[in-house]
Amino acid sequence: MVLPMDVEAHKRAAALRALDFVGPGMRLGLGSGSTARHFVDLLAERVRAGLAIQGVPTSEATRIQAEQLGVPLTTLDETPELDLTVDGADEIAADLSLIKGGGGALLREKIVAAASATMIVIADHSKWVSLLGRFPLPIEVVPFGLVVTRLKIEAAAAAAGAPGPTSLRQTADGRAFVTDGGHFILDAHLERIAQPALLAKRIAEIPGVVEHGLFIGLAQAAIIAGPDGVRIVERP
Repeated sequence: MVLPMDVEAHKRAAALRALDFVGPGMRLGLGSGSTARHFVDLLAERVRAGLAIQGVPTSEATRIQAEQLGVPLTTLDETPELDLTVDGADEIAADLSLIKGGGGALLREKIVAAASATMIVIADHSKWVSLLGRFPLPIEVVPFGLVVTRLKIEAAAAAAGAPGPTSLRQTADGRAFVTDGGHFILDAHLERIAQPALLAKRIAEIPGVVEHGLFIGLAQAAIIAGPDGVRIVERP
């Protein structure tokens, strides 16, 4: 049995290894989520020791964390080309296709990743999977026409060989979860996504969909930490 403390230690170990890829003067995309928080914490220690970098946060939560820790920040409008993004993932397949968005920041995460020369994903070993889909696929949508969008997403998923229901993400008090961009999230419970690229294409074509949590062809390397240590997997 893996204890929660062990999982956090693995996340921190992956984040620490990612710092080896950070050099002076770099423009960094700062990811969101529990593993990325470790990276920002560790990066802040290097900044206090004299490392000069600029960061672009992928969520308001990351922005607040980085500001509190004294990490210098910029924006994509001011710095549209980034050297490196370090972010977590909810699932990672062998070809480094990902499911992201469990924390609700998938839109900004994908924009920042696409603006980066390199993306490295960091995770504990539980996120490494043989096939994407057990983790519900987050899909960011506009509130208008929600029922129509939801039905079209379910039809598109079934046509791509990944049938399953969707549910509106809610907060603890039962209200619709609202992203930093003011959108809703539908979580698609698909279990198995045999053709991620096909599914990504079909979902992206649906009016009302802002972005989806399939990250394909964006990550160049994954740093995976577990009981046997830390390993680096590069995209084939």
